[in-house]
Amino acid sequence: MSRMIFVNLPVADLTASMAFYEALGFENNPHFTDETAACMVCSEAINVMLLTHAKWRTFTNRPIPPTTSSEVMLALSCDSREAVDAMNEAAATKGGTADINPPQDLGFMYNRNLADPDGHVWEMMWMDPAALPPNG
Repeated sequence: MSRMIFVNLPVADLTASMAFYEALGFENNPHFTDETAACMVCSEAINVMLLTHAKWRTFTNRPIPPTTSSEVMLALSCDSREAVDAMNEAAATKGGTADINPPQDLGFMYNRNLADPDGHVWEMMWMDPAALPPNG
């Protein structure tokens, strides 16, 4: 079995967070979803577990950071520059914030950062491996 990652995120409003991630193209896995948590599938190997604050506290007693903090930036590759732009546009229309940092265009790599409704930061990025600068 290949490795999978389950990114666990505390969320204030489970329904709104599910709608946000669905707008970004994630699909809900009902087998791991109830009134306290939702499993949002990004790919065969990447899942995002949205956990109500009460559910989150069953896993840790560490404080939930405020929505204005950045505890981690999750980078997710996209198939094209247009897909990066589309995810940022979807974020802005579904309760998130697009372009929380300035977009970066290095020619061979393009990225834009967004935040979900709870302030979790995602870096949507596209890279053309054939255009990478030489190593050295």
